[in-house]
Amino acid sequence: MRRFSLWMKAHPAFGDSLIAGILLLFDLAAGVAGADRGLSVSAFLAVTLLMLGPLPFRRYHPVGSSYLILAGGFLQLFTHGGWETGLPVRMADFALAIALYTLVAYVGRRSGLIYSAWLVAGTLLWAVFQIGEPEAVLLVFMIFVIFGFSWAMGEFIGARRAYQRELEQRLKLLETERDQQARIAVGEERSRIARELHDVVAHAVSVMIVHADGAAYTIRKQPEVAEKAVRTIADTGRLALTEMRRLLGVLRSEDAETQWEPQPDARGVVELAENTRAAGVPVRLEITGDVDDLPVGVGLSIYRIVQEALTNTIKHAGTGSTATVRLARTPEQLHLEVVDDGFGTPHDVVKVSGGNGLIGMRERTAVLGGEFEAGPNPGGGWRVRAVFPLAA
Repeated sequence: MRRFSLWMKAHPAFGDSLIAGILLLFDLAAGVAGADRGLSVSAFLAVTLLMLGPLPFRRYHPVGSSYLILAGGFLQLFTHGGWETGLPVRMADFALAIALYTLVAYVGRRSGLIYSAWLVAGTLLWAVFQIGEPEAVLLVFMIFVIFGFSWAMGEFIGARRAYQRELEQRLKLLETERDQQARIAVGEERSRIARELHDVVAHAVSVMIVHADGAAYTIRKQPEVAEKAVRTIADTGRLALTEMRRLLGVLRSEDAETQWEPQPDARGVVELAENTRAAGVPVRLEITGDVDDLPVGVGLSIYRIVQEALTNTIKHAGTGSTATVRLARTPEQLHLEVVDDGFGTPHDVVKVSGGNGLIGMRERTAVLGGEFEAGPNPGGGWRVRAVFPLAA
């Protein structure tokens, strides 16, 4: 049932078609009963087509489908909207309330107000046609209650959608800002390393040239001095080569993130969970064992993987989703698992910018000799799992 519910959320047209089909069954049953009282079958079917046909497309074309439904309502009003046919109100009329909800939730209040004005006008006109019927006043009141409930639901869902869009935009801006700051930091660090490299090379080469000249000058008259100069040249060259290899290794690294503050570690996962909760996604954190004294590389990788996984949960899991972060330490291994119960599509997760998506998480784990896997959870949602070796 859980998987079916997630599939329904991912395919809204199917759910709308199901609603239209249920209304159609009840509507046709009422139409068969009304045919005995002189109900026009052609008018009945035309209204049915106009009011129920657009429902499967209401999320993709909210304005057009809503006004087609409204046209069906007015056609019913002027053809068979009275008690004499036994159909003063049909099951298909619920499509008007669904259309009002759709406009308020997916388009905005202005479109909802205009549509409401048409609904009120049509309802009052119908009430005029039914003067003399004692049940008409009660029925009008119930109709307005249903329209009011539809408006309230549209406001609620629309506010949640707006909040979700704003949250996604803020996440995109934060990702862009993070990437820009990372590029600036890397550029500054590489400039500093280039200056250090220049100083190392210039100093070493100068020393080597001076001693080489001295050795050439004294090699015949003072061979012990020349030998000392040659040894100095060799030692200086080795030191310079070692320093150059270290600096060039940093320059070759595509993931070089030099910072002037301590790098985060596994202890920062608690703060990540709190920040995610503040963003609207409930997070349950389960830590087994001591994770305060992990190796620096493992602690940083744990932090980055949890950070990226929770960010993907906020962006792709959808409203109402929850996440669970599990850290379990044994003498030989550290197990990490991040699971959510959302319905985001996996290919969206792969496209996270900045090199910190699934590829980045997999590379961080592989560098430390660990195992990594990510994919849809059998019970619905998305699952990220990593295992890091801790044995010497």
